[in-house]
Amino acid sequence: MSPVTDRLKPALDAIGEAVDARFDRLLGVPEDARAPLYKAMRHAVLGGGKRMRPLLVVASCDLFNVDRERALRVALAIEAVHCYSLVHDDLPCMDDDDMRRGKPTVHKAYDEATAVLTGDSLFAVAFELLADEATHEDPFVRSELVLELARASGPAGMAGGQMMDIAAEKSRFDLPTTTRLQQLKTGALIGYSVEAGAIMGKVGAATRLKLKGYARDLGLAFQIADDLLDVEGDPEATGKALRKDAGAGKSTFVSLLGVERARSQAELLIDQAINHLQGFGAEADLLRAIARFAIERDH
Repeated sequence: MSPVTDRLKPALDAIGEAVDARFDRLLGVPEDARAPLYKAMRHAVLGGGKRMRPLLVVASCDLFNVDRERALRVALAIEAVHCYSLVHDDLPCMDDDDMRRGKPTVHKAYDEATAVLTGDSLFAVAFELLADEATHEDPFVRSELVLELARASGPAGMAGGQMMDIAAEKSRFDLPTTTRLQQLKTGALIGYSVEAGAIMGKVGAATRLKLKGYARDLGLAFQIADDLLDVEGDPEATGKALRKDAGAGKSTFVSLLGVERARSQAELLIDQAINHLQGFGAEADLLRAIARFAIERDH
């Protein structure tokens, strides 16, 4: 374990426990015909994943002294959207994966129809969480949280990036197009995770610009690290099938740049991300550690 991972592990463990506990309460299984849907939702969200996005939410909220329970509600909403996207990405009509986070994907553990409804339901739950007054007493803050998550997860964000990813199986993308794909597919939700703290803290445009810069560079570095893991990683550590992008003929940062240039680019991006946090003190140390962890992780 690297020194950065060692320092970050307590925070990762704590956010994982907090997210699981709240999903467990939120998704109690009813005693009626909806039970399989709730069980599938629990299968999708409980007990796995890095919880990077929830940790980013909490870390950014901590910059502005946002109440922890409120921050965790936003973190839960973002993780629900992220998990919905994984459930749908794993379907046979998309990436057709059998394993996710070291266990069978939802359509394998249940069936395809249940997996579709699981993703739909998690997406709805996310906006229910954000729109509730328990998240913030100011309706304008709640409205902005909803608006920005819709943008980050829809055709101008994550879903649009996934469409480009599907097109990448039939087209040879150059580096700018691949970068745009990943800024949408991966970067948009990471960006929202960081900006959510600024929305909750009601901070000004100049501070938001710094956080957007941090998130933009972090998101690209995170994806380059994923591409490197797809080539060099251990399936047992990652908990999913690897080397599928190469098999599908997709352009990735590694295929376009080579392993060493891709790694150097990721390190440069992380340095840039951390530089965006100049002006913040020790309260931003968790964001700095997350940035370093993004390219040192093994899963």
